[in-house]
Amino acid sequence: MDNLSNKIRVYLGREPDFREEIKLAHDGSKDYIAHWGASDKAKPTDEQLNALTSEATKFKKNKAIKWTRRQAYGQIEDQLDLLYKDMVAGKLDSTGEWAKKIKAVKDANPKE
Repeated sequence: MDNLSNKIRVYLGREPDFREEIKLAHDGSKDYIAHWGASDKAKPTDEQLNALTSEATKFKKNKAIKWTRRQAYGQIEDQLDLLYKDMVAGKLDSTGEWAKKIKAVKDANPKE
């Protein structure tokens, strides 16, 4: 159901509530939408969803990359400390330690 849920995310252009708004099910051979309660867009056809396969795969990969980046960035308190030190040193540009760390994480984990 992971791929179907990602196709729905791409179709809607947002994160739906899969507990209340949209419910997915599996009939033994395929996943399907058991309930569509999204009021901002009509329920998509299978053809519309199948057309989003590559975008859904890209979405899934980028979501994993975002999680990896989030872990690599470290705690927000540590990031703020680096920013403060860069501010005091007059390095609120690409030469600052915070900017170098963020760039290294992004370069090591590029999005598609």
